[in-house]
Amino acid sequence: MRFTKDHEWVVVEDGVATVGITAYAAQQLGDVVFVETPDVGKTVVQGEGFAVVESVKAASDVYAPVSGEVVEANTGLGDSPETVNADPEQGGWFARVKLNDPAQVEALMDRAAYDAYLGTL
Repeated sequence: MRFTKDHEWVVVEDGVATVGITAYAAQQLGDVVFVETPDVGKTVVQGEGFAVVESVKAASDVYAPVSGEVVEANTGLGDSPETVNADPEQGGWFARVKLNDPAQVEALMDRAAYDAYLGTL
């Protein structure tokens, strides 16, 4: 699992990245009440917003940690947005993206680096 400073995570399997927000981000948001996932076929660009998550506190963009094409969206989050709070780093994933450049993943933080980054916030 790799992480961004915007609190997204990525797990890659067979050239496809599963993307979601971290437990830290879910905790900071509070109770998630709405999730908008990207459409299948959409091209996402690293660093640009590709999904939306709304909580009782705020609405936030979710930024693409990698570039590529959305091949699957977790549409179940529309009916059960609380999954993002309950299981943010597994079942609460937002989308699966076919990678354009696998090197983008390697440039992201590993768990130890992300945990160290959280210590600076």
